Amino acid sequence: MIPKDVVKLNYDYIRDKVYACWIGKNIGGTIGGPFEGRREILDVPGFTTQKGDPLPNDDLDLQLIWLCAMEEVGPYQLGSNEIGDYWLSYLPAPWNEYGIGKANMRAGIPAPLCGEMNNGYWRHSNGAWIRSEIWACFAPGYPEVARRYAFADACIDHGMGEGTVAEQFTATMESLAFFNNDIRDILNKSLEAIPANSRVARAVKTAMDGYDSGKPWQDVRNELVRNSEDIGWFMAPANVGYVVLGLLYGEGDFKKSMLTAVNCGDDTDCTGATVGAFLGILGGTKGIPEDWADFIGDEIVTVSIDRTFNNIRYLRTVDELTQRVMNMIPSVLTANNLPCVWTSGESVLIDHFPPCPSGVLHDSAYDRDPMNRPQYIIEAYNNHIMRAVVEFDKEPALAVGESVNVTVRFVNKLYIPVNVDVRLILPEGISADKKTTRVYCDHCFRDKGDKAHFTFTAAEEMAPINRIIVEGIVTGRHTPILFEIPIIAK
Repeated sequence: MIPKDVVKLNYDYIRDKVYACWIGKNIGGTIGGPFEGRREILDVPGFTTQKGDPLPNDDLDLQLIWLCAMEEVGPYQLGSNEIGDYWLSYLPAPWNEYGIGKANMRAGIPAPLCGEMNNGYWRHSNGAWIRSEIWACFAPGYPEVARRYAFADACIDHGMGEGTVAEQFTATMESLAFFNNDIRDILNKSLEAIPANSRVARAVKTAMDGYDSGKPWQDVRNELVRNSEDIGWFMAPANVGYVVLGLLYGEGDFKKSMLTAVNCGDDTDCTGATVGAFLGILGGTKGIPEDWADFIGDEIVTVSIDRTFNNIRYLRTVDELTQRVMNMIPSVLTANNLPCVWTSGESVLIDHFPPCPSGVLHDSAYDRDPMNRPQYIIEAYNNHIMRAVVEFDKEPALAVGESVNVTVRFVNKLYIPVNVDVRLILPEGISADKKTTRVYCDHCFRDKGDKAHFTFTAAEEMAPINRIIVEGIVTGRHTPILFEIPIIAK
């Protein structure tokens, strides 16, 4: 007998929507791909490629790697640092924010700081929201779960910028679409999940207001362009706006919606692919025009990943991708305190989370609204008993004589309160206001007395990258917490 507080998902219903998501993704990427980067309003009629030859697209490629990461690391442990390791191992793509995030990680700067440093321009770009479907498919009907993983993903190359806001928005949309057929309601609920003062929110509202007032879609598109002139081309706010514009002006028609978004120009493979994936989830395979589904076929073609990776080498079809995603859904939801089983009957969602969650991305109010975190932050340490997050009061790049204030936040996952004895090991050239301290951590995620504060000063000339070693001894535990705090020389 299935307990009452268990998520029950109809297997065939979810599988059909997951499959349609990836077919829609391939359709949109293939239609939009040849026109990527065009800055004028377009008149794309549909496919301009050969039948049966889907174009490769990094929008999908990265999600194949995130699938492997979820399979291998597991949903309890998967976070920014783990995803970052997969970036460095299997994603050679060097362009824009991808390259900046990886360069920072190679220099020893973890996430989300690796998405902030030297990334003032591209942190607002499109690289994150275009890869959000995997998180939504892992958490159908539970956008809170999808958003947590989406944040861990997006902040690696977008920090706390608009690119990260955008992935929070699209992951929410896509997760909601599994059990909500009202596009306008989905948009409204997704807006509630992101900061109201963000540029992404402004772009979404511009598209919605333009549609409501009866403006031609071309006029609304031009308004979105004007609103983004100060941050430039190829940025998340305008392109997410094009997605919303396509969904509204398409009025539920798959082809009309996709072509409207693509014909806005700019990042056309991304806007088309996101519209296709969203509508695939929304309507399942029945909602995708048969002639377009037949044209694209089932094959997956990649361009930006290292296929020598065994776990990805044999993933060559949408059907295989769908099955592997399906295999993970119960584990992901269960790890986030939503015990889940497959059923042949009606799907039943539960509408609450247990008060003391155990999932690694679900440990406190601090994570339930990640966009309210400080700008300069790193996920420093995480295991089954303790997590450590480091917050800087400014960018941790110092010239001689300059200082930075640092807060180390310890999250206790145990059901008993503990003390953590903290000791610093400083590199040459850096001094601290203290080298030892004791932190009291209340039991099980309580936000009480769990912070250590330090001031680090560049006392003399430093190395380009400096690693302060933090050792924490947890009362009654035989292994220490060890992590690094990076300080960069100006």
